Amino acid sequence: MKNFSKSFFILSFLPAFGYWYLEESYSIKIALIGGLILASFELLLEWLFTRKLHSLSKFNFFIILFLGSIAFIGDQGIWFKLQPAISGIAISIFLVFKLLTGEGLMVEMLKSLNSRKIPPKWIIRTLEMHLAIFFFLYSTFMGGVAFWGTTSSWLFFKTIGMYLVFVIFFIFELIYIKILIRRLDKRATQISVLRSMTGEMDLTEEI
Repeated sequence: MKNFSKSFFILSFLPAFGYWYLEESYSIKIALIGGLILASFELLLEWLFTRKLHSLSKFNFFIILFLGSIAFIGDQGIWFKLQPAISGIAISIFLVFKLLTGEGLMVEMLKSLNSRKIPPKWIIRTLEMHLAIFFFLYSTFMGGVAFWGTTSSWLFFKTIGMYLVFVIFFIFELIYIKILIRRLDKRATQISVLRSMTGEMDLTEEI
């Protein structure tokens, strides 16, 4: 199953790689057809191996299908390349919506796993809000790359580049949360010391 997960991770890049290769060698319409076929193939493989289709996979596929159709009719590849930007902004909005209307998507997911060791909710919610901001900013950047960058640069930032930037974001996020926890612990210690001091003062006054 782990080997399949790694293979499926690589397969998720197929539509982008296929579009990039075909656009370099053939017309935009052929590149679009190739990208749509590979996106369909990716969805088929997910269903064959897992017997289910994740909501995000279906959402991405329909975005690719919709934008690919517009690009095909208008003979402009820009619409196909806007898929990562639109998907990322949609994910960002959804994460914020879940935070505003409930405990948040990540808290719900951890609870559904029945995990015994769940970090404090404020840590998870902070991480989720920062994730929403990250997706929004990166998606905006991807929109700019789609309009003004080359297809090669778009391919890089849609695949490997995205994961490199995410790793950097996650490292800084862990450092930030560690600093925040230390500050809160220090503040809690100061409050407890003040309470103990005020308690001693009350006892002295009673005596």
